[in-house]
Amino acid sequence: MKIYKIYPVGFAANSYIVTVDDASCVVVDPGQPRILSECQKRGLTPEYALLTHCHYDHIGGAGELESVGCKIICGEDEKDLVFGEDNRAVFHGITIPKFQIYKTVRDGEKLSLCGIDFTCVATPGHTRGGMCYIAGDSLFSGDTLFFESVGRTDFSTGSYPQIVASVQKLYAFKGDLKVYCGHGVDTSLSHERAFNPYVKYKC
Repeated sequence: MKIYKIYPVGFAANSYIVTVDDASCVVVDPGQPRILSECQKRGLTPEYALLTHCHYDHIGGAGELESVGCKIICGEDEKDLVFGEDNRAVFHGITIPKFQIYKTVRDGEKLSLCGIDFTCVATPGHTRGGMCYIAGDSLFSGDTLFFESVGRTDFSTGSYPQIVASVQKLYAFKGDLKVYCGHGVDTSLSHERAFNPYVKYKC
């Protein structure tokens, strides 16, 4: 499995392009419209996009992907937030191009997309319906877990107790997953269990 990390130009989330066949791909958090061209210049066709949550800096490129047939997936408790003020675009004078949610997923649901097996992990806290995704030894954490930090919880559907519980839920996965965060640098579960000052690992 190959993972291409696309850093934003200006403010947006990190986006991830995931492929096993060098032909089709899954995009996690298409933060900007330029993600489509990032796929194309690698010779990849984006077939699915997984949204970790509704905020505009994570979904700003979903409409561009949908225009070429990409199917957009998010958590079932997040769908209603994607197209309202909870996506926060209005507060920054930004318009998000319209797109449709192809499918919603639940905690523990398994997906096989472009030859890649994903496990969906519900992680409320940053938003009500936040979702992380595990593929192989990789965890795409959105804004739930960062390098030695966690996502902010002061937005309308955020909850600090919930994000603490969600991070503990991630810590409980066996082994050492590499963590691809929504912002900043990559980390690992072993590092966060040992050094994250916001959520202490319960052995």
